[in-house]
Amino acid sequence: MNQLVFIKNNHIVTSSRNVARDFDKGHREVLRAIDDIKKSGVVQNCTDLFYETTYIHEQNKQEYRQYLMNRDGFTLLVMGFTGKQAMNFRYRYMNAFNQMEQELQKPRALTEKEQRIEMLKLSLELEEKTQLHDERITNLEETMRIDGAQEHSLNKKGKRVVVESLGGKASPAYKHMAFKVFSAFWRDFKNHFEIPRYGDLPKKRFEEGLRFIGMWQPSTSLKIEIDSTNNQQTFNEVI
Repeated sequence: MNQLVFIKNNHIVTSSRNVARDFDKGHREVLRAIDDIKKSGVVQNCTDLFYETTYIHEQNKQEYRQYLMNRDGFTLLVMGFTGKQAMNFRYRYMNAFNQMEQELQKPRALTEKEQRIEMLKLSLELEEKTQLHDERITNLEETMRIDGAQEHSLNKKGKRVVVESLGGKASPAYKHMAFKVFSAFWRDFKNHFEIPRYGDLPKKRFEEGLRFIGMWQPSTSLKIEIDSTNNQQTFNEVI
């Protein structure tokens, strides 16, 4: 690996092999120096600075250990290295760390695969928002009650139907039974729609409410009583 620094698990690091190569040290010597730092106890969280891992040797295909280190680990390791070459490589490594950090901070163009993933995420988010919106609309439709104008229309039509069933406002039944028939009518209306008062009728069932009123008729017993009241009054007038 010829790069001075590279990305590993979202961290900018270099390796003990790189340090050995560029600072003209044996790799075992570098490993020993890191081991000594870890054993010294001077640094409390060495795992944040040095991460032990392995690599496969290119020639004998054997597995050997190495360390990966971040900027602070690298600085701690090489600060004791002396000589003009050591100073030069310290500068080059620190510059490489800085450049890599700057590159990571730049906006990066998405690959085609990443663009598809982002589009899928946006699509799922939009679908979720749409579903939530639809649920809110449905809930609103379920809970919204008729407005004042609609309530007035129901009341007006209901009065007309009841008055007609009584034989008109001039009929004896209207004079003697209006309250009873009106009460029966609104009781039937509320029972049919399962509401405590007719003003609580769901807005989406307004048209159904109008149809119910238009088709309403008094019960058989109530109709007999209305006819009887109207006929009795007529009979008395004849006598």
